[in-house]
Amino acid sequence: MSMSATLSNALSGLSAVQRSAQVVSANIANALTEGYGRREVSLSAASLGGVQVNGIVRVVDPAVLFDRRIADAGLERDSARTGFLDRFAALLGSADSSNSLTGRLATLEGRLIEAASRPDSTTRLEGVAAAARSLANQINQAGQGIQAERHAADAAIARDIETLNTTLAQVAKLNADIARNAGKTDMNPLLDQRQQLIDRIAQIVPIRQIPRDRDVVALVTTGGQVLLDSRVATIEFTPANAVTPGMSLAGGQLSGLTIDGRAVTPGGDGRMDGGRLEGLFVIRDSSGPEAQAQLDAFARDLIQRFEDPSIDTTRAPGAPGLFTDSGNALTVSPTEGLAQRLSLNALADPEQGGAVWRLRDGLGAATSGAVGQAGMLHALTDALNAPRATALGGAQSAATFASEFMAQVNGSLFRAEETQTFAQSRADTLRQQEFMGGVDMDQEMQKLLLIEQNYGANARVIQAVDEMMRRLLEI
Repeated sequence: MSMSATLSNALSGLSAVQRSAQVVSANIANALTEGYGRREVSLSAASLGGVQVNGIVRVVDPAVLFDRRIADAGLERDSARTGFLDRFAALLGSADSSNSLTGRLATLEGRLIEAASRPDSTTRLEGVAAAARSLANQINQAGQGIQAERHAADAAIARDIETLNTTLAQVAKLNADIARNAGKTDMNPLLDQRQQLIDRIAQIVPIRQIPRDRDVVALVTTGGQVLLDSRVATIEFTPANAVTPGMSLAGGQLSGLTIDGRAVTPGGDGRMDGGRLEGLFVIRDSSGPEAQAQLDAFARDLIQRFEDPSIDTTRAPGAPGLFTDSGNALTVSPTEGLAQRLSLNALADPEQGGAVWRLRDGLGAATSGAVGQAGMLHALTDALNAPRATALGGAQSAATFASEFMAQVNGSLFRAEETQTFAQSRADTLRQQEFMGGVDMDQEMQKLLLIEQNYGANARVIQAVDEMMRRLLEI
């Protein structure tokens, strides 16, 4: 081999070593960077000898990436549902707290018993009114909290749709840049950026990444809805200014999704199911209304318990009892939102201009009667504890109904937390598997040692050629 060929081979080796060192350094620096694909230098023997750098290969396992994205989408969906149930349970309170639904019912019963033992005590009658008012207020706040959760879900849907449209447009632009420069320059940084954007989309709705020519990709949901291919789909949603109990998607008061003008139903037709978007629609259109219906049923039972004419003979026919529907008696078919309208009868509420002695003498009494009578207070206590058919089935007292209601909510929360825990574990495992196929610091450090050795070997060849040329020149 001639000295010129030897020198050329060594120089090509140094060039390959330099490129390899750059790649290894980039791998180490980005070991924990989301969306970064490990790089490897592709080398081959040059036709005239030496080493040829063919390019930089980005190493990503598409199967693991797909599974991890599906797991992330499922985790986002389950987290949304668990979060709603957790907040709903918090609105009802902890079972061992005096501020819970069952705790306030127990307080009301205790105040009634205390007042019945001393019906002449205005302070004890005021305690009954305060306990009843607190119970009604908590139910009001729980109902308002449910609608606030529905409105928050509606607003979150709008943000996710905006993110989807923006991110899909960005992926389309990166597709165009990658296709235009394919083979001309290193596209790996753009590929990393595109993976990060697609990961963001995958949290909202699970997707499949389908390869096209020149490193371009198409995005299709696992339900078959095309989001990006030759063009970007247009996704539309109109957020509500407020959400009230009677508003629904079926009734037309709340917006659904349209994709390129065609209606899509998350949680229904399957095309956009599986991610955070589905979870938010379930909260707004299913879980939220179900929670409202449960709370309304409890409020209805509470009102009906005290509308029996035998409890208070002074009350006019059709007049409300101890609890009212915004001051009125319960109608035959109350509309949604009864929990928010529940209130203590103003006739017995000092804060509404009423008098607490009516709890003893009757809501329809014009004047205060004998202070030693406790018959109505006993009747109110009996009504609270009387077994009645409830929405949960069977005959139950108010306390049992509340306890079963809270147990049902907490049971749903427990099951949702189990599902979320499984989804979290699966997502973490797949993410760890993805990292294992990514940058291995030990392996990269070993590569650096080999690069150092290769550099030294090629440098020694160049040094040897230099010494030989000098010796020849000296002859």
